[in-house]
Amino acid sequence: MTKFLLAVHVIAAIVAVGPVTVAASLFPPSARKALADPGDVGAAETVRLLHRICRVYAAVGVVVPVFGFATASNMGVLGDAWLVVSIALTALAALVLVALVLPRQSVFVDGGGDPAAAVRLAMFTGIFNLLWATVTVLMIIRPGSTTGA
Repeated sequence: MTKFLLAVHVIAAIVAVGPVTVAASLFPPSARKALADPGDVGAAETVRLLHRICRVYAAVGVVVPVFGFATASNMGVLGDAWLVVSIALTALAALVLVALVLPRQSVFVDGGGDPAAAVRLAMFTGIFNLLWATVTVLMIIRPGSTTGA
């Protein structure tokens, strides 16, 4: 059962978190392009599409920690420091996405925003991506793991 839960957890992370990180990273330059040429319908459509990808896959991404907790419980590692740190960083990444990235993207989708706001959005997106990269490294390295991996 642990292998199944781990497989679902990893697949969900790839399928859900991957698109959010890519779409969120593409959003600030696309927003700047849309700002530079307000008449460019394609640029505006790109901004809307990237925001929609971020919102939808962020919602789908909820399954990642659900299966992560189930896997960790089966493995008996819920109290391990690397996992506790990973959980905290995952929660922080989710908070950054929900409180800082998505609302700022919405401003651009609604026709607002300015170049300075696009720069701040890029910074928050970078923080979000860095948090996920750190969690991924922790999941692979698992400091103190008894599996020898």
